[in-house]
Amino acid sequence: MSDSKPWAFDESLQPREEEVGFDLAQALDAVVLLRAEIPEDAFTGGILGTERVGYGVVIREDGLVLTIGYLITEAENIWLTTNAGVVVAGHALAYDQATGFGLVQPLGNLRAPLLERGSAARVAAGDEVFVIGHGGRAHALKAKVIAKREFAGYWEYLIEDALFTVPAHPQWGGAALLDEGGRLVGIGSLLLQEAVGEASEQGNMFVPIDLLEPILVDLLAHGRAASAPHPWLGMYTQQAEGRLIVGGLAPGSPAERAGVQAGDLVLGVAGERTLSLADFLRKVWRLGGPGVEVPLMLARQGDVLRLSVRSADRNDFLKKPRLH
Repeated sequence: MSDSKPWAFDESLQPREEEVGFDLAQALDAVVLLRAEIPEDAFTGGILGTERVGYGVVIREDGLVLTIGYLITEAENIWLTTNAGVVVAGHALAYDQATGFGLVQPLGNLRAPLLERGSAARVAAGDEVFVIGHGGRAHALKAKVIAKREFAGYWEYLIEDALFTVPAHPQWGGAALLDEGGRLVGIGSLLLQEAVGEASEQGNMFVPIDLLEPILVDLLAHGRAASAPHPWLGMYTQQAEGRLIVGGLAPGSPAERAGVQAGDLVLGVAGERTLSLADFLRKVWRLGGPGVEVPLMLARQGDVLRLSVRSADRNDFLKKPRLH
């Protein structure tokens, strides 16, 4: 995702000040461009890249920026740029694996307004919303919520009540989702193909802002939520045609060390059949915390295998941010 080439939404897709019920100019200026540099030897470098570009949203008067965490995971350098052209270095203050949220503390004065936080719980399918990226009105999009539902990600991620919108914003990572009153209700995470009636259309998935409130104090104080982390296997598991398929493995991960292979079918956990990716994750997580043994039943080339994976804490594999 990059802002290097000039682009703009069609005028008909851009919100206009006279048609919204809030200060559009202030909302636009609360979204900053975020550029992160990640060391070549970082654990996530091969998957997420070593140069990442996305957005962040100013949520406090001191300039605290909320973004999607994968942009800043293992970041060595972070730069924040406002619509006014102010460029400030940032520090990766926190990343919460469970929600996907990341926090960046500017190491200078952004001189940017903040966005008031709303509640995704008050947003319903069919509601008109706005997806805001850095770059002013040209990068702001009128959109509609088409669904609120559980989302399970192949990287061992599961959240409730994710927000799905259309049309798609092409630069979604860290984008702000605003309700009709201009309040922040979600942070952009993914580009997905969504069913709209009998057709399909590209759309975005947003992490609901409600997931931030219970953990914000801990993220600010400790860089992570107080709740125990989930056990991590390092399996990239995908759901396709009613089957769970191991699409890949994180190098050196617990699953790879235990002998799990790409292409394996996941049949069960701890003697129980798995019905979906979300079901698989819940069955793994209820066994205990990081370090717990996870008995897996797999199918490989027609044979049924039983392997035990000693799980880990994903955070132990990641480079920690350094304060500049």
